[in-house]
Amino acid sequence: MTETVVLVGGGGREHAIARALAESDCDLYACAGNRNPGIARIAEGFETLDTTNPSAVTGFATDVDATLAVVGPEAPLEAGVADALDDAGVYAFGPQEAEARIETDKAFQRRFMAENDIPGCPDFETFDDMEAACQYVDDYDGDLVVKPAGLTGGKGVRVMGDQVTAEEAKEYIRESDYDRIVLEERLVGEEFTVQGFVANGDLRVTPAVQDHKRAYEGDEGPNTGGMGSYSDASLELPFMTEEEFVDAVDVMQATVDALDGYKGVLYGQFMLTADGIKVVEFNARFGDPEAMNTLPVLTTDFLDVLTAARDGESLPKLTFQRQATVCKYAVPEGYPTDPKSGALVKIDEDSAGDAILYYASVDEREDGIYTTTSRSFAVVGVADSITEAEEIAEDALAAAGEEGLRMRHDIGKPDLVQRRIDHMSELRSD
Repeated sequence: MTETVVLVGGGGREHAIARALAESDCDLYACAGNRNPGIARIAEGFETLDTTNPSAVTGFATDVDATLAVVGPEAPLEAGVADALDDAGVYAFGPQEAEARIETDKAFQRRFMAENDIPGCPDFETFDDMEAACQYVDDYDGDLVVKPAGLTGGKGVRVMGDQVTAEEAKEYIRESDYDRIVLEERLVGEEFTVQGFVANGDLRVTPAVQDHKRAYEGDEGPNTGGMGSYSDASLELPFMTEEEFVDAVDVMQATVDALDGYKGVLYGQFMLTADGIKVVEFNARFGDPEAMNTLPVLTTDFLDVLTAARDGESLPKLTFQRQATVCKYAVPEGYPTDPKSGALVKIDEDSAGDAILYYASVDEREDGIYTTTSRSFAVVGVADSITEAEEIAEDALAAAGEEGLRMRHDIGKPDLVQRRIDHMSELRSD
């Protein structure tokens, strides 16, 4: 039987999922709040709807006789879309609302780690009294990270000693309209992500990826949804050892063991410190851009993962091309603080050269594709080394031009990667 799969979401991450499923024997349908032209060209049908409305999503899924669904973004998971799909008889590869709290509620996430003795949990406290939180800032011996407990699209965190002073952190706490916040110790090291498929108690991990959140080259400026990322030809990254990668996987396995009945993608964001692996956060879905690094080199049929998950079988072992990837996002001028929309996107799959093009938030009109106020598109180079993959991505960005757009050209370049290696060497020797 040919499976009919509904993909929920319309960003770059979902375009990567759609491309992975396009290699499989399935009929793909998609729904999103925005019409992604890349997904629409792959899918049998594309419906524009509110993906945080469970009845709208399940109505679409049942209309197309879907047998499987993949929920891409975090907001539909928080809204219970996976629950509704499961209840409607459409197996959703994505956690139900209660399990998605591992991402959607940062206070729950830290308490869950502490209560279940998950390794790598930093010092933390949760607050719904903002003056009490400010007092904690005054009393704490060291720098802290301020995290809203709910979803903020990766843009709500403030780091003392890096982005803000203690006084600015307290001002941010007092002036924000967050109901609850988490204050936790600032971790110093190199961040990286490991993403894994989870179902039926199994965990199957993908290569480590390093994202670049800061808006400008040299890791300057405000946080964004992610300006780009890279992975190596091995499972680990150049600044870490194979043993350290295994340590991160062990943390994820302990988390899966404690999350009874979890299904979907578990994303572990880690900090490699002088004292080993620490958990920055967990997410309940693929990363964006990290999905665009891992899915292009996955040689296991993604559909086989989905059907095994649904059918209660052991998940297949994952195999990957032994190649490196570099992903670079093009964002509208002024992003993320004052983005300007309406610039013509002058690149398509044909002009991207050897790179893979993933559309994210764009507006397709009769006369072309234009930018919106969010990240526009990403290009991914795949090659035997990070350096070669970076050159492929850069060639594609050159074809796109920079009119109305901005990119971080330093992602994946040898000097940036070497700085990561040198940074960890210094921390280990201190």
